[in-house]
Amino acid sequence: MNTSKLSSYAKTVLPIFLGTAIYAFGLLYFIIPNKLMEGGLTGVTILLNYAFGISPSISNFVLNVPLFFLGWKILGGRQIIYTGVGISSLTFFLWLFERLIETGWIVPFSTEHDYILVALYAGVTLGAGLGIVFRFGGTTGGSDIIARILGRKYGWSMGQVILMVDVIIIGLSLIYIKKENILYTLVAVYIASKVIDFIQEGAYAAKAFTIISDYAPEIADVITKDMERGVTLIPAIGAYSKQAKHMAYCVVSRQEIRRLTGIAKSIDPRAFIIISEVHDVHGEGFKEE
Repeated sequence: MNTSKLSSYAKTVLPIFLGTAIYAFGLLYFIIPNKLMEGGLTGVTILLNYAFGISPSISNFVLNVPLFFLGWKILGGRQIIYTGVGISSLTFFLWLFERLIETGWIVPFSTEHDYILVALYAGVTLGAGLGIVFRFGGTTGGSDIIARILGRKYGWSMGQVILMVDVIIIGLSLIYIKKENILYTLVAVYIASKVIDFIQEGAYAAKAFTIISDYAPEIADVITKDMERGVTLIPAIGAYSKQAKHMAYCVVSRQEIRRLTGIAKSIDPRAFIIISEVHDVHGEGFKEE
């Protein structure tokens, strides 16, 4: 691996490490000590901790590994490689903070009164961690892998699947924690979602890319093959040069912004890229009517 590729890899992987570290800290410092919850597969690890005292680092690893290999088989290596990075680093930081708490280096924030403060800081911490991970193309595994697989098989949107999983997990948590804590959890989840949006630099579910380049067909082919997103080629004529060319138009999720930009720039560093906010999207890969 040459220096430039190693540097590019580090610029992506290191922020994912940072994001999972912040996320793991929020779980062990705010969520678990105060008997709150979290959605997705992380919520399952928290439930196992509440019910049986199982370490979150162990359950996170055990639950995610089969999903990771299933996702690798169905989705392909290119699409899931940074998910593996996210799963591994989250497992490591959960283990690290567990050890630091056990040895007294970190004292978790626990309260019996000011749960609003806990929900606020938990939401900000978890949202900041996940926002960084998503911004650099990673995920923490779990329901994200399930959502991608079901999306591939049945055309369900990621948002629908993730919401369904979250509702089931948080509903099951009523067996082990008070309903008041569930309500505080919803506050934390809402705040986390807003922080994720802020870090992702967008408040909407998708972004529209218009790419003007002499290599627009080649860019479109790579996007279609590697990202499995539809691309429309629009004939155009440069007003100054009077030369005919194409524009590539594509709509992607927030998590794919960095990846699509990287593809376009790797093929044509001089590509002119316009990123627009999308208020609503209906169709394959997004919401289905």
